[in-house]
Amino acid sequence: MFKKIIGLFSSDLAIDLGTANTVVLVKGQGIVINEPSVVAIQKDQNSKKRILAVGKVAKEMVGKTPNNIKAIRPMKDGVIADFHTTELMIRYFIEQALKRKTFFSPRVVICVPYGITPVERKAVKASALNAGARYVYLIEEPMAAAIGAGLPITEPNGSLVVDIGGGTTEIGVLSLGGLVLCKSIRVAGDKLDQDIIDYVKKNFNLFIGERIAEDLKIKIGTAIQLKEELKTIISGRDQVEGSLTSVEITSEHLRAAMKEPLEKISEALLSVLEETPPELAGDIVKNGIVLTGGGALIRGIDKYLSDIIKLPVYVANEPLLAVTRGTGKALDQLDLLQQAAYEN
Repeated sequence: MFKKIIGLFSSDLAIDLGTANTVVLVKGQGIVINEPSVVAIQKDQNSKKRILAVGKVAKEMVGKTPNNIKAIRPMKDGVIADFHTTELMIRYFIEQALKRKTFFSPRVVICVPYGITPVERKAVKASALNAGARYVYLIEEPMAAAIGAGLPITEPNGSLVVDIGGGTTEIGVLSLGGLVLCKSIRVAGDKLDQDIIDYVKKNFNLFIGERIAEDLKIKIGTAIQLKEELKTIISGRDQVEGSLTSVEITSEHLRAAMKEPLEKISEALLSVLEETPPELAGDIVKNGIVLTGGGALIRGIDKYLSDIIKLPVYVANEPLLAVTRGTGKALDQLDLLQQAAYEN
């Protein structure tokens, strides 16, 4: 009863702490923050560090900072790579989400990749607690993605979700409110960006940064051949002459650049399907597979995967926000979803 009374005076949060973006949902208000997971830190003459910017402003500084400023992505492959900076980032986002003062600190549900270690779980929880949370719950990404995509996970039927995020791709088979089978691979948006950088360097002798690679992926990236290939002009530094130059890049080039990571994602999906119990496999054959995450927005990726696995593949409605919405729904039903969320 006391906890219920406290809940009336606090604003509970759902946080999708992603490698590329952090999205925060406030209970009763919806999504209030959707910012890049980037922190800009400045060193003064005495080597003391201070936060200069967080989120979009910090991301705009990537690759453009002087020596005394560093734009850091504290999350790597879906887990905390820089504990202190992650804590500062979480604290900043919590403060921004709760602009009005609350008498009690919020409860927080944080989405994490499947299979992270106990040490990594402890680090995520500690970051949120130190940032001002009252209680911290963790929900695994495939579960959150499935809930957010509207799959009937509490029914005695098999559902399969593929969440292609920034640091990891999570593939989960769900039934009766739990994860029956899951696979997490560290091949996702960041790997696609890096392979684009490497491809442009190898084939055009051109150095480009992460931001340009990501823009290329969004603008002309495709997993399948298009009737009319897309094209754009990019600028960078010629690695032979050292001069600035521009080249034309097409969607065909992007498809070649992303070939290997997309193959690894399809191989992981095939592996999960092979291990799925026959009873649940029949449901998946009938209902198909749902894609969530930023990677689901790559042109033709649903058809690409469908052609390989010979099953229907669908892109969820608003795939970028599926995990956050699922995490928010878990916040509303903590008592019913204890198998998916773990209280600190």
